[in-house]
Amino acid sequence: MLRTVRAYLELTKPRILELLLVTTIPVMVFAADGQPSVALMAAVLVGGALSAGSAGAFNMYLERGSDALMERTAQRPLVTGVVSARAGLIFALVLGVSSVGWMLALVGPLPAALSTAGLLLYVVFYTVLLKPRTEQNIVWGGVAGCMPVLVGWSAVRGAVEWPAVVLFLVVFFWTPAHYWPLSIRYRDDYRRAGVPMLGATRPPVYVAPRVIGFAVATVVCSLVLPFVAEVSWLYWTVALGAGIGFVVSAWRMRSRARRDAELRPMLVFRASIAYLAVLFLAVGVDPLLTP
Repeated sequence: MLRTVRAYLELTKPRILELLLVTTIPVMVFAADGQPSVALMAAVLVGGALSAGSAGAFNMYLERGSDALMERTAQRPLVTGVVSARAGLIFALVLGVSSVGWMLALVGPLPAALSTAGLLLYVVFYTVLLKPRTEQNIVWGGVAGCMPVLVGWSAVRGAVEWPAVVLFLVVFFWTPAHYWPLSIRYRDDYRRAGVPMLGATRPPVYVAPRVIGFAVATVVCSLVLPFVAEVSWLYWTVALGAGIGFVVSAWRMRSRARRDAELRPMLVFRASIAYLAVLFLAVGVDPLLTP
């Protein structure tokens, strides 16, 4: 029983839920200029978790064939048979329908529409259309991962405004810089499965400068926020400091690639996670410091 529960939990891709928490709560606090309604935050997080869990389950259902060919994903529940393909599909559908109903009933039509758009973008646009066909899949498919920012903001303000757009773009540019190092690390897996991730289709010396480019674009976007919203010294300090650290980690990978040295791409991957977590923590804490 416990094994089955864990398997269904794995279908939801809990790490995607971590991204939801990291971005949504701070954005809601920032939008409210302080403390938003606890009930509203809980409603958004539950609805967002249902939507993200549905997207993860649909992804595992659709990719169960390629997952079986990759060492990193060979133990997923739909590959091992702990959960049947039919049960996994039903689970994904139930979570998806529940998320739409929940958001409509307890949060509002605009957040519900944005959350649903994120689900469809991830499942149809990214998983079905882009991922098997183009090495730029994560660039445009990553839009789905940016939607929690808009959902959180619109839940508080009832509209999508410029600060939300800027933070949306921060996550948009961050996603390739975050994921391409991972695709370098697991390039053999992606090649076996025939998935054209950039890190698998191109040499590191080609990929590394593009990681730097997207990292720089991420930091530049983060520095636009003070021009469309009021922030304190805390945000400026974190955005600059963490941003420099992120770019430097990407630059070091490029230097190692040019010297044909050990790449250590997971250092950039982990640096990207730390960067986003610290930046959005500053987004959430900053309103509490602004008079």
